[in-house]
Amino acid sequence: MALTATMHHVEVALSDVDRSVYETLDLRVAQHPSETMRFLVTRVLAYCLSYEEGIAFSKGGLSSTDEAPIAVRDPTGLLLAWIDIGVPSAERLHKASKAARRVAVFTTELGNLRRTVLGQKIHRAEDVEVCPLDVAFVDRIVAKMDRNTKLDLTRNDGQLYVVIDGATLETPIVRVPLFES
Repeated sequence: MALTATMHHVEVALSDVDRSVYETLDLRVAQHPSETMRFLVTRVLAYCLSYEEGIAFSKGGLSSTDEAPIAVRDPTGLLLAWIDIGVPSAERLHKASKAARRVAVFTTELGNLRRTVLGQKIHRAEDVEVCPLDVAFVDRIVAKMDRNTKLDLTRNDGQLYVVIDGATLETPIVRVPLFES
């Protein structure tokens, strides 16, 4: 018997002061049987921090090699942004960079990501945006998550503040190059 996904309902009050984005998001996120809560929380944070018109979670699920876990498309369906999570392969990033104008990776494993792609050919590698998230920060959110969660998420001056279950958590949000200089 196949395992099924667990649905999570996440209500987000998003105030991204750095990008002038203010939205209330009502997310229904499937946690796939092989997906950790850390990965799910990273996916939710990536969605919120990248939020713009046309953003969506993939329909094919996390195992799809042909789709981004999170994509931004224009009204005609043109892929504008491929947003990946975790430690995608160099081959996947190469494909993403050819398919989309913008490629971003949100990860709690920056060192592992860089080791995975070291010496590999990636189209427009210098343009791939990497947003490393502090694993302790993500784990504190994981500890407070349940299947119905409310988050207040604010980004201001490069700092991310998350209010969850009465606790305020914070971490810097930075962008780093895919390859170390």
